[in-house]
Amino acid sequence: MTDLRIGLTGTASETVLYTNTASALGSGLLDVYATPAMIALLEKAAVLAITPSLKAGEGSVGIKINVTHERASLPGQTIIATADLIKIDGRKLTFKVTAVDEHGLIGQGEHERFIINDEKFLANLKK
Repeated sequence: MTDLRIGLTGTASETVLYTNTASALGSGLLDVYATPAMIALLEKAAVLAITPSLKAGEGSVGIKINVTHERASLPGQTIIATADLIKIDGRKLTFKVTAVDEHGLIGQGEHERFIINDEKFLANLKK
């Protein structure tokens, strides 16, 4: 781990489409932005925050997420997720994560990731 430091920030965005609604993903019956889609976008923001600072062959895996989904978003709205690196404990990283649409906050919480050696990680899974 080379340049990892507190304060790294990543952002990711997507438009609410039928494919990322609760009805399409099976997490609900309405055509509103799905909680699983929001979680994936929050994780993507965290990955984008740290990937440039990792050594070749290193990656990260999500190990914990604790978020609220506070307000629904309709198809056509843009969701922006932000992940701020707030703690480094060896290879465990903790992020403050938020998601907003054009009306304000829709979700927030904390996410943890663990730095891995990609090759070793996959080899261990195949055993």
